[in-house]
Amino acid sequence: MSTDNKLTQEVMKVGSSTCSIFGRLNSRGIWFGDDPLDFSLPLLLLQLSLICIFSRSLHALFKNIDQPSIVSQIVAGVILGPSVLGRSAAYAVKVFPPKGKILLDTLAVFGLMLFVFLLGVKTDPTIFFKSGKRPLAIGILGFFVPYALAGLVAFVLNHFLSLDHDISNVLHLVAVLQSLTSFPVIASFLAELKLLNSELGRLASCSSIVSDMCHWFIVAVRIATRLTIARSLRTAIGATLSTILLVIFFVVGIRPAALWAIRNTPEGKPVKEIYISVVLIALLFCGFMGEVIGINAFITSFVLGLFIPDGPPLGAALVERFDCFVSVLLMPTFFTSCGLKVDIFAIKNLKNVGMIQLIVVVAFFGKIIGTMLPPILCRMPLRDAFSLGIIMNSKGITELAILVRWKEHNVINEDCFTILVISLLIVTGAITPLTNALYDPSKRFLAYKRRTILHHRNDEELRILACIHTTDNVRAVLNLLSASNPSKESPINLAVLHLIKLVGRASPLLIACVSRENKSQYSTQSEQIFNAFRKFEQHYSGHVIVHCYKGISPYATMHNDVCSLALEKRTTFIVIPFHKQWVIGGRVESSNTLRHLNNNVLDKAPCSVGVLIDRGNQRKPWSILGKPSMYRVAVLFFGGADDREVLAYAGRMYDDHNVLITLLRFYSSTEIVGGTARSKILDTEILSQFRLNAFRNQRVSYQEEMVMDGNGVLAVLRSMENAYDLVMVGRRHQDSKLMSDLGKCIEHGELGAIGDILAAKDFRGAASVLVVQQQTKLWGLNDPEDSTRLRRVNI
Repeated sequence: MSTDNKLTQEVMKVGSSTCSIFGRLNSRGIWFGDDPLDFSLPLLLLQLSLICIFSRSLHALFKNIDQPSIVSQIVAGVILGPSVLGRSAAYAVKVFPPKGKILLDTLAVFGLMLFVFLLGVKTDPTIFFKSGKRPLAIGILGFFVPYALAGLVAFVLNHFLSLDHDISNVLHLVAVLQSLTSFPVIASFLAELKLLNSELGRLASCSSIVSDMCHWFIVAVRIATRLTIARSLRTAIGATLSTILLVIFFVVGIRPAALWAIRNTPEGKPVKEIYISVVLIALLFCGFMGEVIGINAFITSFVLGLFIPDGPPLGAALVERFDCFVSVLLMPTFFTSCGLKVDIFAIKNLKNVGMIQLIVVVAFFGKIIGTMLPPILCRMPLRDAFSLGIIMNSKGITELAILVRWKEHNVINEDCFTILVISLLIVTGAITPLTNALYDPSKRFLAYKRRTILHHRNDEELRILACIHTTDNVRAVLNLLSASNPSKESPINLAVLHLIKLVGRASPLLIACVSRENKSQYSTQSEQIFNAFRKFEQHYSGHVIVHCYKGISPYATMHNDVCSLALEKRTTFIVIPFHKQWVIGGRVESSNTLRHLNNNVLDKAPCSVGVLIDRGNQRKPWSILGKPSMYRVAVLFFGGADDREVLAYAGRMYDDHNVLITLLRFYSSTEIVGGTARSKILDTEILSQFRLNAFRNQRVSYQEEMVMDGNGVLAVLRSMENAYDLVMVGRRHQDSKLMSDLGKCIEHGELGAIGDILAAKDFRGAASVLVVQQQTKLWGLNDPEDSTRLRRVNI
C-alpha cells in the first residue's frame, strides 16, 4: 500500500472520530443555539479533517497526471465550498457557516505568514548579486514585456468596448498580476518537480527574484501615487518613512540579534528554545507593524526571514521545527480556504470571462517571449529556453494571497475573483506536464567523447571526482587514490565534492571552496574533509591536484550536482560511497536516500562510476606513513565492459611498488556470462595484455578459477575473506545461467550479482569493495560496447 493511501486512511480515521465527537457534543447540548462560534473547536477540527481528506485524496489522484499539490488543494476547497457541496443549505450552515470560517481563515493567514517567513529564511539575499547579467535580463524582460502587452490590451478594451465598471477597473490589475513571477512560487514549483538544482532551476530562481523586485517597485509607485492623489503628499511621505524605519529596525535590530544567537551556538549543538521563541514573537510583531503602516504582513514576514541567516544553525533549526507543520497542515488549509471562497455560480456574464482570459493569455505568451529572448541570444537551446518561459509563468501562493486581499478589500468582486482563481488553476495545471515533457535535465549529462579509464591515455592526467558525505568516507577514498599510482607521467586531477542535504535554504548551492587564511579553532565538517585531501595533495606534490567543492541540495536532485560537476570538469571516473556504512561493533547503518542518489548517478553519469564499499576496517592511508605496507588488490573478472574497465583501472596500479595485484579470472565449461561476439573478443584481448604484464611484473599475479555453478563462485569469494585490502569487480554482467543463479538472492540491485554478494552483511571479508560501471551513455552511440568506432581519444 502506498504512503499516500496510508496517510489518507489515517486522516479519514481522524475525520470520522472528529465527526463522532462533534455529533455527541451537539446531541448533549454542548453546542448551544445555532451559532457555531459558541463552540468553535469541534467545528474547526471537523473542517480541518475534511480539508485533509479531500486534499490528500485528490493529490493521490492528480499526481498520476503530473499535477502539483496546489491544484488538488484548491480543487478540494472548490468541492467543499459553495460551488459543489456548499449548494446544500444544511451542509453550508453546519460545516462551513460564514461566521464559522473566521477561525479557519485566521489559521490560514497565520500559515501563509509562517510560510513566507520560512521561505525568506531559506533565501540567500546575496544570490541576486551573484546571479550575473543573464538572470537580470530575463527577470526584467520577463516582467515588462507581458506587462506592456497586457497593459496595452487592457487599455484598448477599456477605450473601445463597453465594459462593466467592475471589469473595467480590474483589467489593469490583472495585467500587473499576470506579469508577476514570484520567487516563493518558483521555489515551491521547482522543488516539487525536483528541478531545484538543475541548470534551468537555478536560472529560474535567480530570474524570479528580479521579476519580484520589478513587480513590487511598480506596486510601490502605484501606492505612493494613489496616496498622494487620494489623501496628501504628507501621507505618502509618512508611509515611506515608516517603511524605512521598519527596514532600519531589521538592519540594526534583527540581523545583529540573529548573528549573536549564531555565535553563541556551539558547532553541532542545537539552537536554544528561547531563540526560536524570540523569532516567533518578532514575526508576529513585524506582521502587525506591516499591517499598521499599510505594506502587508506577508511582505514584512518575508523580509524578516531574509534578515535571518540561512542554513545552520538558526535558519536550519527554524525550518526543521516548522516546515513540516506548515507544509502538511497550514498551507493546505490556506489553499483550500481560497477554494472555499470560489463560487462558480457567481459568474453571470461570459463576456467578463472572455475579457479577463484575453489579458491572461496575452500576458502568458508575453512572458514566454520576454523570458526566451536573453537565453536564445546566449545560445541556449530553443527547447530549454521555451521550458524556462513555461516555468516563469507558474502561479501559486503569492497570486492567491494577492487575490484574497483584493477580495477582502472589495478591490475585485466575487465574479472576478472566481474567474482569476480558475485561470490560475488552468495555467498551473497545464505548466507542470508541459515542463516534464519538454525538459529533462539528465540529457545535458551526455558526453561527446569516451570518458572511461579503458580509453584513457596513460600519458595524461586522470580526472577523478570523489563524492563525500561525512568524514567517515574519507579514509577509504584516500586509500583508493593512493593505490591509483599518481605519477609525473599520469597525475591525478581530483575534484572533491562534499554533498550536504539542503536544510534551511530555498536555493541549492554548488560552490568552490578555498582554504581559509585564518584557521578557526572549531573547523566545520567540510573543512575537516577538505584538509585531509589537501594533506594528501601535499604528500603527492606535483602528482595530485585537488579542487574542493561543496554541494548543498535536496537528496532527490543531488545527482544533478554530481553529474554537472563531472561534465564540467571532464571527469573520467566518479567515486561515490555505498549507501551502507559499517560502524564500530559490526553494526551497519543504511540510508535509502543515499541509495536513491547512487542509482541516479549510475543511471545519468557522463563517465565511468565506482561505488566504494567501506567495511570500516580501513588502515590509515598507507602511503602517508613513514614505512608504507603492501596494499593487496584483487580483481574479479567474469567478462563484459564493466570488468574490462576494472582491469584497466588495475593497470594503473602496475608500477606502484607498494601494490600487489591478483587477477582472478572465472571460467566454466558452460557460458559464464552472456554477451556478443565482439564483447568476447575484447575480453580476450585485454586478458592477453594483462597476462603479458603479469609475466613481467612480480607484483602482479594471474589465477584462473574453474566454477561449475553459482555455488562454485560463492566458494571462491568466501575463500578470499581477509586476504585482500581491496576487491574490484564490474557491476553488470550479461545474462547466463550462472549469473541468474547468483542473482536470485540479490539485495542491492545497483551493485549487480557479484557486487551484491561482496556487500552482503554475512560476507565476512574485511576488504573494501569497488564496484565499477563503465560509461553507459554517449552521443551517437546506443550501445558503446558493440560499436566498431571505439578508440582512445583525448579527454
